[in-house]
Amino acid sequence: MMPKRLDGVGFGGRGARWVVGVVVAMVLFAGTAQARVVGGVRLPDAISLQGKKLLLDHIELKKLLFFELYVWGLYLEEKPGSTREAISFQGPKQLQLHFKRSIPRDELANAFRGFLSHSAVMHSADMKRQSEQLVQSLRAVNSGDSLLITYLPEKGLMVSGEGSQGAMIPGKAFADALFDAWLQENPIYERD
Repeated sequence: MMPKRLDGVGFGGRGARWVVGVVVAMVLFAGTAQARVVGGVRLPDAISLQGKKLLLDHIELKKLLFFELYVWGLYLEEKPGSTREAISFQGPKQLQLHFKRSIPRDELANAFRGFLSHSAVMHSADMKRQSEQLVQSLRAVNSGDSLLITYLPEKGLMVSGEGSQGAMIPGKAFADALFDAWLQENPIYERD
């Protein structure tokens, strides 16, 4: 027997189905509003970093021929209008790489060396030394592993996740150069 409400109307029938339908729709909407999925990798729409809320500004699947290598996401405090704004922003930012396949350490290190060497801003002796510090921190990755490249104001660039043994490169100059190199290779904003 169905329970009765105070007004004598039961909870069964169309009313109950409507309520269940609304609840299911809210759960589905909330799930899609809180994360984006690309290539089977789910990234949250927002993360907390140093007490600040960073928003997922871009997510993309990187492929080589037919092979899905990784999904990357860029988190910023606010949406920039251009590449220059994204790079020069003073607050925290994070680049996340989530690997879809295993990659040996040497291949990952060589890919980073190649990517960093294409950038005009990475050619000074100091930038080369800091690039090598980042590369030396890298490890082999398995499917499901991540590599986090995080700029923390007044600290510098932190490299973490399963794809790194950890590194901290002080200052903003190298962080700006790395984000500039990344956004040149992966243009998502207007160039200025």
